[in-house]
Amino acid sequence: MSVIHRANRAEKTSDARSGRSSGRSSAAPPRPTFPSSPDMQSSSSQSSLSSGGATYPQILPSDRARSILVKRSGKTDPAYGTAPDKRSLEMHLNLGVINLDKTSGPTSHEVAAWVKRILEVEKAGHSGTLDPKVTGILPVLLGDATRIVDTLLLAGKEYICLMRVHKPLPRKRLIEVCEQFMGPIFQKPPLKSSVVKELRIRIIYYLDVLEIEEQRVLMRVGCQAGSYMRKLCFDIGLALGTGANMEELRRTRAGPFREDETLVTLHQLADAYAIWKETGNETGLRRCILPVESALRHLPRLVIADNAVDAVCHGAPLALPGLISLETEIMPGDTVALFTLKGEAVGIGRANMKSREMLEGKSGIAVLTERVIMEPGTYPKAWKLAERDASRAALGAAMR
Repeated sequence: MSVIHRANRAEKTSDARSGRSSGRSSAAPPRPTFPSSPDMQSSSSQSSLSSGGATYPQILPSDRARSILVKRSGKTDPAYGTAPDKRSLEMHLNLGVINLDKTSGPTSHEVAAWVKRILEVEKAGHSGTLDPKVTGILPVLLGDATRIVDTLLLAGKEYICLMRVHKPLPRKRLIEVCEQFMGPIFQKPPLKSSVVKELRIRIIYYLDVLEIEEQRVLMRVGCQAGSYMRKLCFDIGLALGTGANMEELRRTRAGPFREDETLVTLHQLADAYAIWKETGNETGLRRCILPVESALRHLPRLVIADNAVDAVCHGAPLALPGLISLETEIMPGDTVALFTLKGEAVGIGRANMKSREMLEGKSGIAVLTERVIMEPGTYPKAWKLAERDASRAALGAAMR
């Protein structure tokens, strides 16, 4: 039984999602070349997937290692802005994100509505819908933090999937076929999904077979956003010639969020909020709710000067004179996050230059602002800062 599940690598293509052209295949996006990071030397990343002469470590894009490039020195005025860990609880709730452990049963929309009711906030939204029976990480954003939900939707995901093969097969055969599904694959969303049912290409960054017991296969899958595990199991069954279906699924990673000490349940969140209301103790609530900056760790980071912050807050693009530092491997068109020297998230933008051009250039537009997170007026306008600095200089000269 011949099943075409791989993307054709013989023709030329361009990756419409990232906007980068490639001379590799017409159907498959180019394989990204991700350098491995020191903390990703697990069994799933020690081996590399090779095809057509290209090799890349089997990691999620958010795990790529980046270095910091310092363009110039800068200092921040403590009179303006607030470091994320110093915000009042009211500000924290308005710029918070929860690494929530969804249980089996409720829909993702119901979970977000319950969070909104528990915390008594006006806005709460989730990123990356999970089916009712699926458990695991469901990032929930609060208040103004909902402005960045799109950046999380595009981040890579990791799942632990239990697949049932309809007929017994040798272990070697199961592993060989599963490995063929790493890299770009064709996938058509299942009938129950809410998206357009058209054939598209998604990247499976890694697929590790963890355990095989009779006709059940336990897998760890790292994939591009928008991949359907139910459809992946179905396609693997076609390739095996026996048929297969997904029995259980848990999401273990969503962009920068993973199963660690920040993962909380709805019950823990409700308890922490009740304790704060009754005793005024904020410790538990601050542990459950993370600052919005934690949801941007998967994006390249640019630090900007105080005198550039307010302009960006009003939607202006970031010019090179306002840039303090940046990270490596930024390409034109990449989504980047803008931060202050205090570590506050200012906004999300689209890079207009490469990292090296930003570092070495003296003029020009570095980033086109797309989403503003910080409220305008948090930092003063550039001319007010210049006027203040001139007054301080004049006062200092008069005192000498």
